[in-house]
Amino acid sequence: METHRSPPVLDMTPEGDFRQPPTPPRPGKLDRFLGRVGGVAILVALVAGGLLLASLAVVFVGLILPVLLVAGLIGAGSLWWRMRRAKQQGRPVFVVMRR
Repeated sequence: METHRSPPVLDMTPEGDFRQPPTPPRPGKLDRFLGRVGGVAILVALVAGGLLLASLAVVFVGLILPVLLVAGLIGAGSLWWRMRRAKQQGRPVFVVMRR
C-alpha cells in the first residue's frame, strides 16, 4: 500500500532567499506555572504511591506475623513433647545418623 506524501514547501522571498520558519510562541507565565504545578503533583503522587506500598508491606507483615508465631509455637511444642517422652522412656533425645 502506497502512502502519498506532499512535497516539502520551500518558502522563498522574491530575491531568492529562503525564509526562516516562524519561531514558536514563547509560553506565558501561566503555562510555566501550570508546568511546575504539574511536576509537583506528579512528585506528590509518586511519594504517595511509595507510602502506599510501604503501608501494604506493614499490613502484610502484620497479617503473617501471627501465623508465623502460631506455627513456631506448635513446632516448639511438638519438639518439647517428643523430647519429654524420649527422656521418660530412656531413649536418646537426639540421634545422629551417619552413613
